[in-house]
Amino acid sequence: MAVIEVNNLTKDYGHGRGVFNVSVQVEKGECFGFLGPNGAGKSTTIRHLMGFSKPQSGDTKIMGMDSTKHSAMLQNTVGYLPGEIAFPAGMTGVQFLKMMQKMRGVTDTSYLEKLLQRFELDPNMPLKQMSLGTRRKLAVVTAFMHDPDILILDEPTSGLDPIMQEIFIEYILEEKKRGKTIFLSSHIFHEVDAACDRIAIIRDGVIVSEFNPKILKKESDKIYRVTFEDKSQWKEFTSRPYQFVSVNEEKLRARVQLKNSEMNAFITDLASFHITDFTEFPFTLEDYFMQFYKEDKIFEGVK
Repeated sequence: MAVIEVNNLTKDYGHGRGVFNVSVQVEKGECFGFLGPNGAGKSTTIRHLMGFSKPQSGDTKIMGMDSTKHSAMLQNTVGYLPGEIAFPAGMTGVQFLKMMQKMRGVTDTSYLEKLLQRFELDPNMPLKQMSLGTRRKLAVVTAFMHDPDILILDEPTSGLDPIMQEIFIEYILEEKKRGKTIFLSSHIFHEVDAACDRIAIIRDGVIVSEFNPKILKKESDKIYRVTFEDKSQWKEFTSRPYQFVSVNEEKLRARVQLKNSEMNAFITDLASFHITDFTEFPFTLEDYFMQFYKEDKIFEGVK
């Protein structure tokens, strides 16, 4: 049985906003990536998973329990990191952590101390004086302090500097090795690519692709750049029926997109030309992601 389930979830806010018939299953010990730009429906899905919103149709479950019916228990058990964080006024970081320890029944502080050291967080200052990055680190520590078996993370590294982002990814990989089940929502390609076993791309509230990134990279078309010795050779090559990504007459270059089955014939053909450079451009998650979006569409925050 899947640990995290989203079954035909629909929540229509009107004007094309919301999520529509979204289904996702995350198995025990798996890190599942939910990739999409701001406004695509990632946070809406997570709010339903955590029981903060009630679906119009469909349902969400964690450990077989309906998120709406068992929201209080799940919110206290799951390690949840919201995309937008809000802390109570008039408290220090230490006071806030102590309050959360009491709420969650955490009596052993050894794991908390490890987290504070790992994320280089000094919680002694007042919350209102903390920078955005420090507040985000406090949210991370709070989400993980009870060492939960299930982590639901919404844009987890937003506000963290690049060094701390890498520390966070390393931590997630370690948690996955410990058998944690992780649902990671993000618009940052590197973060999702580095940590996730499976990835779903969501666009305008609809899942448009779900895949294993390792298999996708292995089976995807490859792009090669070929540079020629002289213009006549370049002209002859670019007149052939390859799928050209780009051609550059000034630099006598051409980029060709090939399926794996076409590679041997391509190399044989290329042997008849005088070339000065041959370069493979590796497949990236961003390349695949952008196939689902038009160039004239604006997505804030996509990196």
